[in-house]
Amino acid sequence: MTIRLRITLLVILTFIAISLIGGYAVFQSRGSAVEVKTVTEGVVPSTLASSDLVAQLKEVQLSAMAIVSEPDQQIAIQNNEKLVGKKAILEKALDKQLAQVDSQAQRGLVEQAKESLVNYFDAIDSTMQLKLAGKEEIAKASLFGNVVQFQQELEQIIDTLRIEKNRSKDVAIAALNANLATTTTAITVVTILAVIFLATIGFLLYRQITGPISRMQKMMSEIAASQDFTRRVPIDRMDEVGHSIKAFNGMLEKIEEASALVRQKTADIQTMLQNIPQGILTIVDGNKIHPEYSAYLETVFETKDIVGRNIMDFVFADTNLGTDALAQMEAIGGACIGEDLMNFEFNQHLMVGEIEKRMADGRVKVLDLSWSPIIDENDIIVRLMLCVRDVTELRQLAAEANEQKRELEIIGEILAVSQDKFHDFIISSLKFIDENELIIRHSTDTGEFTIAKLFRNMHTIKGNGRTYGLLHLADIVHEAEQHYDELRKPDSGRVWNQELLLDELAGVRAAIERYARINEVSLSRQGPGRGGKIDSYLMIDKKHIQESLHRLENVNTANLHELVAVRNAVRRTLRLLGTERLDEALSGVIASMPALAEELGKQAPVIEIKDGGYVVHNQISALLKDVFMHLIRNAMDHGIETPEVRVANGKPEAGKISLLMGMDEHMLNISLRDDGRGLALKRIRQIAQQKGLHEAPEQLDDLAAAQLILQAGFSTADKVSEVSGRGVGMDAVLAFVSREGGTIAIQFDDDAVGADFRQFHLTVALPAAFGVKADEADDNLLHELLQTPLSEHSSNKDVQDDSRVA
Repeated sequence: MTIRLRITLLVILTFIAISLIGGYAVFQSRGSAVEVKTVTEGVVPSTLASSDLVAQLKEVQLSAMAIVSEPDQQIAIQNNEKLVGKKAILEKALDKQLAQVDSQAQRGLVEQAKESLVNYFDAIDSTMQLKLAGKEEIAKASLFGNVVQFQQELEQIIDTLRIEKNRSKDVAIAALNANLATTTTAITVVTILAVIFLATIGFLLYRQITGPISRMQKMMSEIAASQDFTRRVPIDRMDEVGHSIKAFNGMLEKIEEASALVRQKTADIQTMLQNIPQGILTIVDGNKIHPEYSAYLETVFETKDIVGRNIMDFVFADTNLGTDALAQMEAIGGACIGEDLMNFEFNQHLMVGEIEKRMADGRVKVLDLSWSPIIDENDIIVRLMLCVRDVTELRQLAAEANEQKRELEIIGEILAVSQDKFHDFIISSLKFIDENELIIRHSTDTGEFTIAKLFRNMHTIKGNGRTYGLLHLADIVHEAEQHYDELRKPDSGRVWNQELLLDELAGVRAAIERYARINEVSLSRQGPGRGGKIDSYLMIDKKHIQESLHRLENVNTANLHELVAVRNAVRRTLRLLGTERLDEALSGVIASMPALAEELGKQAPVIEIKDGGYVVHNQISALLKDVFMHLIRNAMDHGIETPEVRVANGKPEAGKISLLMGMDEHMLNISLRDDGRGLALKRIRQIAQQKGLHEAPEQLDDLAAAQLILQAGFSTADKVSEVSGRGVGMDAVLAFVSREGGTIAIQFDDDAVGADFRQFHLTVALPAAFGVKADEADDNLLHELLQTPLSEHSSNKDVQDDSRVA
């Protein structure tokens, strides 16, 4: 029989026993309850009511005596009427006593009392009649004769009834007590039998269930304590307990297999920890290092004193971490260990990933740190695991690779620039560096004008570098330029520091010289090449020289027309010596426009150049590059709108920049205009008011307001960028042009006086000697040419194989 069946049977028997005991107790209790109800609701109230009748009779007697003795007839009549009400009460009380009689004697007494009550009140009525008839003495005699007699008779009857009722009450109570005692005894006996029966059932249950389970639990505890999973619990019977023991023995077999597997994996992990070329440790509460760690950790940190040490002292001491970072790392252990996994995820970004640690002998190791949480089944972090890799050599190799990559990128940048242009850039940049160094070393005035000059020179180097795509150099120059920019701002906190300024300038010089060294040594591009300056070389097509020499040698001097034609041909040839077209002089600036447009989020502009038949001398090529580098970049940044705005205004996506060259009043004029939104006059006036450049800028006319853009430090850009916003550009252009005896003029192209934006163009005017009109007559030059012996023009014989002659 299974335990389940046994328990079911015992439960059924227990239920039957409890039902019988309960039924008997209910039966006994119900009988006793009926008897109690009879006594408490019948006998006792009836007895009490009989006692109340005596009291009521006394009240009637007193009322009757008051009536007889009352001198006032009206009051006597009123009291008599009240007695009628009391009579009804007494009659009703006797009727109730009649309904509650429990014997024939009690019934006879109640009926006798009712007859006596009638006689009693009849005697009172007779006495009242005598009182009303004025026979007060006779009425009093009747009262103390007839009335008192009937009253005494009635009292005796009621008192007898009361005694009879009390006797019945005592008998009923005695019977009730006897019955209750019997019921209590019976229930006690049955309860004792029930307790004995239930104890027997409990004992049987213990024998059948608890005993085997206790023995099984004891053996299980012994096996768990000894960790001897080879033992088995014996099975006595195949009931539920037997099946549980069988399942437990099967679990022991699984545990034994799992233990063997764990031992094997533990051995594997220990082998890995001893041989893995990586430092692994775990951190317990208190930021202490757990005893288990990889053997390679000793190699990384060059010590065996590891176990139990504080992680801050072992890993982070003598490192490059600052105080804040060390404080964060020290707090992370307490914030994670013992907490939910979410805490690790919240703090993971604060965990240091790489440190530079100084070893005992002074060497510095670069260590890569990788953090992982070790959690329990409830996702609570019990330990933190730290993997440490010595990446010192990797970082050194990476640095060398980056340096090589940077040098290759620099070579690529240099090769993208022609040799002569690169040479000009290096020479002009070093000239600006020398000028800045001279200012820093010897200038006694460190005011706004001096700083603006330093800034202007450095900004020009950066702009030229970006124009030619020398981005690495431009980034280095940008740092020095940033320093100058901060010096210009009183609220920046920067002060003039000659040593720091010279160090920064030396860094810029070193960068420029590095470019020059790579160009000369790695690329073997020494000097300006064949496109050098006019003071060293003059370049012109060889065929032009040969044709001119041939015509001069064969000219018929007697023919005036032929002589004039030869003169004009030679003059044109000589005029081209040391000149170049404007588009050639600005080729580097023009070539940088697509990159600049991409940086500004705009389309590359269409650049239209109308030179009017003029060419410029090579000696101002550098000046033109410096000037129009600023002007064209400003036009791209401030003038030409974004493609979306242009399309919305009915313009093509790509902007247009136009250059027009001509001669006027002995000046070479080069005008620049763009098809953008125009000059932001409203913004110019706002900036002038903010900077205090004019007392009432809103009162300036448009032209006077426009002239403000030529002042140092003025910019309408909303934010500082690599292209603009630092307040340098137009003042640099003005300085470059003025240095060569030129001017800059601003002219409006529309009639929108007072508008927020106005179309305009800038005209750069340089001395006329810088430009040449190719077909213009020059008798003086021809005269000099004709005075020179022809043999001198053909004496150079080593140029026959070149397409151009230097």
